[in-house]
Amino acid sequence: MSDQQLEVVVRRARPADLDGLIACSSALFAEDAGTRDPSVDVSWPREYGPAHFAAGMDDPSMLLLVADYAGRVVAFLAGSVAEGSAKRPARTATLVSLYVDPAHRHGGLGVRLVNEFSAWAKEVGAELAEVTAYCSNADAIRFYERNGFARQTVTLRLLP
Repeated sequence: MSDQQLEVVVRRARPADLDGLIACSSALFAEDAGTRDPSVDVSWPREYGPAHFAAGMDDPSMLLLVADYAGRVVAFLAGSVAEGSAKRPARTATLVSLYVDPAHRHGGLGVRLVNEFSAWAKEVGAELAEVTAYCSNADAIRFYERNGFARQTVTLRLLP
């Protein structure tokens, strides 16, 4: 682990982190969905993110983590947990979003965030943990597989 990564603190998001969360979420939307899914509104983080993330900080069914480097948010992870249904009764933790600033990639920061998510999932009694990734995002899929996730389903889409 690099000296820079050792100085990065992974912690729960606070209200003062809101601008950093929005910036990271905006970068994720632009880099990932913005290049892979024309049905996604890439302006969502700026328009709806402030209210969504602020509410998530107080919601026990949500996890919002930030990676703080010298007072700046350089990465984030958003997760949620939901009760099961009659069809699938397992309480499930979902890793909703993960973004690491390019200057902080390849030093283990993403792994640290996923490990925190996994610990939280156990803490809240999740029986399953899941994440989705675009099938064209081979780097993300490899990352999640290296971190214990296994392929389960494929979604096929038709744009009429």
